[in-house]
Amino acid sequence: MDLQFYFEQAIARKASDIHLVGDSAPYLRIDGQLVKLSEEIIDAKWLAEAVYGFLDQRLVERLENNKELDVSKTIGGSHFRINLHYQRGVIGLTARLISSVIPDPEFIGLNENLQHLAFLNDGFVLVVGPCGAGKSTTLASLLGIINRERQGKIITIEDPIEYIFQNDHCLIEQREIGIDTNDFAVALKYVLRQDPNVIMVGEMRDNETIEAALTAAETGHLVFSTLHTATAAESLSRVVSSFPAHQQSQIATKLSLCLRAVIAQRLLPAASGGRVAAREIMFNTPAIANLLRSQKLEQIPSIIQTSSREGMITFNRAIEELLLSGKITSEIAKIYERADSGASYWR
Repeated sequence: MDLQFYFEQAIARKASDIHLVGDSAPYLRIDGQLVKLSEEIIDAKWLAEAVYGFLDQRLVERLENNKELDVSKTIGGSHFRINLHYQRGVIGLTARLISSVIPDPEFIGLNENLQHLAFLNDGFVLVVGPCGAGKSTTLASLLGIINRERQGKIITIEDPIEYIFQNDHCLIEQREIGIDTNDFAVALKYVLRQDPNVIMVGEMRDNETIEAALTAAETGHLVFSTLHTATAAESLSRVVSSFPAHQQSQIATKLSLCLRAVIAQRLLPAASGGRVAAREIMFNTPAIANLLRSQKLEQIPSIIQTSSREGMITFNRAIEELLLSGKITSEIAKIYERADSGASYWR
């Protein structure tokens, strides 16, 4: 048995993730559930040798120096985003299966209001949620609309590259951290000299990256990015509070001017199998912009709740709509509505 066997099993079983750790059994994540693939214990030395076997010398050095590495690989005809790490002195591998097809917006539940974001001329759009919430899929779908329907230049900055785009009506450049550029902030510093119309930043990791992204949005570019936050209000709070106190008012004002929307999403078990996205949607209306400038972010949930006419929706309302349409069961709805009310649940 070689390493490719586990990747082929993930493809065959329609798993979203592979988990391999030295001296442990292999696991797959299927429909959100962690499932043991077999009782066989993976030899730690064998796993290390197998992992090092598909890395070039440059990547080997990065793994040994940092003890962490993100790479993307095509294995068995499918594309994977792979994280390598160590735990208790042995190597671990977590791989996410990435679809080779740019996701159709209707298939992943992007309504007309969200699809309209792809037609903006400028501004800042955030897609947020925990790991595995489908943020990259939502962004890829929006970029796919732009690529099909508009003319321009799209530049993505990713770590690593996930969905592979082919030029349609747009020219697309995909830059990978560690290969094509050193980090997000450095790439954003120079991206405006590369004549983009649309910029996608894989993750807002620090305030330097955030500030550069906001500047790009202010100067006539459409910027998409992600954060590992749970709600729209929490996301905006994270952006503002990542800066020193003396800068927070300035950043909040910048954000109030260039923000267009925050999409916060979670993947819930679907009634028919697989998973379905529940999305909280917040658009930057004058009321939201005013709360941003005055830094009264705790009032944002109330505005979302009372702004359905503007296309906004809370998580609980999104869950109710999924239940009414038969996409989730009442049991799942109750679990995640309770989670949205403050308790923490996962399945």
